[in-house]
Amino acid sequence: MSLTYGFVKCRVVSNPVLKSSRHKQETQYHLHATLKVADEGGASHKWDTAINVGTNDADDLLNYRLAFDYHHPIIETLKSAAPGFHDLTGTSALPALDFLRSDVLKETGHWRESDVMDGSEQVEPLATLKRLLQHAHDKHSDVYIFGRTYKGGGLGIHDVHMNQGSQSKTFFNDGTDDDNDHNDDWQDGAVLVDLGTTEWAAYFTAFTQQLVPTDGLGNPLSDSHPVDDADVGSLIGK
Repeated sequence: MSLTYGFVKCRVVSNPVLKSSRHKQETQYHLHATLKVADEGGASHKWDTAINVGTNDADDLLNYRLAFDYHHPIIETLKSAAPGFHDLTGTSALPALDFLRSDVLKETGHWRESDVMDGSEQVEPLATLKRLLQHAHDKHSDVYIFGRTYKGGGLGIHDVHMNQGSQSKTFFNDGTDDDNDHNDDWQDGAVLVDLGTTEWAAYFTAFTQQLVPTDGLGNPLSDSHPVDDADVGSLIGK
């Protein structure tokens, strides 16, 4: 079963801040910001977002793509969307994102590997993404964040990265567990920013320990391997 997934069309209303959290043998780093999010009635609420920017573990870094000339047709779909959260749970077509089963990463360059993080803010992709979100805050730009909503009552969106191909039994999708933070197809995360020009900015990530190709539940197949440029869109129509 699917976790609650979708995108939020919002405004960034705080300066982005780097935070860390311990996960087993590594420290993961996220960029947090407060979002102004409208509900169906038009009232505004403050959400948190946690966007992965890297780890201190050289064996579990991020592959990332940062494009400032993003021009995929999904832009028009997002522009026409109302402000607020758009639930895409259980869908299997754009605007839900799947890096393997759609062309959403077309012409976004090559995967680049994140720097090993130690809490400083000069490393990539943190430095560039922080500047981008700060720019969005200062210019009151529309921001679109794809991911999964917080569980436990808090308002927020996280898992802003590829959400399939994780090897750990913790993330195995058995098709029945709706509470486990598991693999899934058509639930990949991303950040897109409307810069007020024809092209947008876009940020896509996948952990180096996530493996592809994946099955219909998002679990790695027996012949899987770390994601590479050739894997982008390789499962379209499959």
